[in-house]
Amino acid sequence: MKAILVENFGGPEELRLVDLPDPQPSADQILVRLHAAGVNPVETYIRSGQYAKLPTLPYIPGSEGAGEVEAVGRNVWTFRPGDRVFLAGSVTGTYAERALCTADHLFALPEEADFSHGAALGVAAATAWRGLFQRGGVQKGETILIHGASGGVGNAAVQLAQAAGLRVFGTAGSEDGLALVKAAGAERAFDHADPVYRQAILDATDGRGVDCILEMLANVNLGEDLKLLAPRGRVVVIGSRGSVEINPRDLMMREADIRGLIGGLATAEERAATYAGLQKALSTGHLRPVIDRTFALSQAAEAHRAVMEPKACGKILLVP
Repeated sequence: MKAILVENFGGPEELRLVDLPDPQPSADQILVRLHAAGVNPVETYIRSGQYAKLPTLPYIPGSEGAGEVEAVGRNVWTFRPGDRVFLAGSVTGTYAERALCTADHLFALPEEADFSHGAALGVAAATAWRGLFQRGGVQKGETILIHGASGGVGNAAVQLAQAAGLRVFGTAGSEDGLALVKAAGAERAFDHADPVYRQAILDATDGRGVDCILEMLANVNLGEDLKLLAPRGRVVVIGSRGSVEINPRDLMMREADIRGLIGGLATAEERAATYAGLQKALSTGHLRPVIDRTFALSQAAEAHRAVMEPKACGKILLVP
């Protein structure tokens, strides 16, 4: 099979297309033929060696994708060949034509969704769900601000929040991005390059502030986020590329919270609830991940550059 292999940590040029033997499932494993794989910023951090937990070299990147079950081990009863599935993790990596998985990595892909939608669920949409409902604790009628709302995580969060009855604000950095945020269901979309956009957010809430913020770039925004919170508001930190200085008084004055999120710490119960919620949202049409661009496996380096561009408009995919 063709796959992307990383043999040394470094720049995007370390993503090499190679031919590997087709993997064979053990008794407890499932072999999936991938139709699409999601590309996420975290995979660029891992590839560069700048992440807290690094894989053993060499490795195949990627943890989300969608495809069809091709073969199952003799102890597997939950899936069978031909099943349409999406992946939230794998044994071997998803930047490849095939991936070995265990049953807890796989979830049925609703008939209403195609493989490109499924490839955006395992990391991006799951992060949005957890940020909203598990870490953010949002409730119907609250106001939420989603930074980076035109990206893969942010756009899914806008759709899910709107379906849950929240008042949704989003930020983006381009005209196309702002239009995408509005199309996803946000009441207001704010250009984060506008020097007065934060005041515009406060004005839109009559000075009260927002109840929850999903933060994709905490090292840039967190200090100012705290000033946008309503009493007992929450900031959920989903992404950060460095340190940041905050004034604790901004927390104290609002009895506000800063909450971190990382997918690997989800409990089994949280994980099950997340993917059940996403399956339902797909089936009802409340979630349709927006695909920005698709790249061939041979273009993995270009995909890694694209996913880090500041004006993302949806999900980046690799297609084997």
